Amino acid sequence: MTEAERISKDAGERAEDETAEPAEAAGHGPRRIGVLLGVAAIVYALDLISKLIVVAKLEPDHRTVEVLGDLLKLQVVRNAGAAFGIGESMTIVFTIIAAIVIVVIARLARRLYSLPWAIALGLLLGGPLGNLTDRLFRSPGFPEGHVVDFIAPTHFAVFNLADSAIVCGGILIVLLSFRGLDPDGTVHKD
Repeated sequence: MTEAERISKDAGERAEDETAEPAEAAGHGPRRIGVLLGVAAIVYALDLISKLIVVAKLEPDHRTVEVLGDLLKLQVVRNAGAAFGIGESMTIVFTIIAAIVIVVIARLARRLYSLPWAIALGLLLGGPLGNLTDRLFRSPGFPEGHVVDFIAPTHFAVFNLADSAIVCGGILIVLLSFRGLDPDGTVHKD
């Protein structure tokens, strides 16, 4: 092999190495997009089904169901704003924010090799999808629909399963970050 052929071969091998997925090359295993999508689908389905049930069963009569006495009730509340009713005049802004969160998670999923991150991002994808569905398809209309909240603990905001998923996903991401685990599966010790 001539010197020129060896240099050309070495350059070709380096080009192949540079185009390989970094996590695959480092041995991090398969991507976890399926897990992310599965968790998001479960969260979305549970949120949608629960809202359909409580709206059908509780809203027409304005009923309240005591689950744990005065500590926890089921009560339908239509929320135009965010948590604790903040920003009721900014429904369109919350719709845009939810759409942006979904796009960011979709972009991040391309380099997702960590199972815990896939679960956390699945929670963060399913939750906003559930609330975005309300904002797009519930009254008063597209894109200003009011979110259906129904879990009413005493002395706390009324919320839904999508809100719970968002909070749990956020907490999980904070914990993963403190442990140094990145979405690509690498661990750093800083």
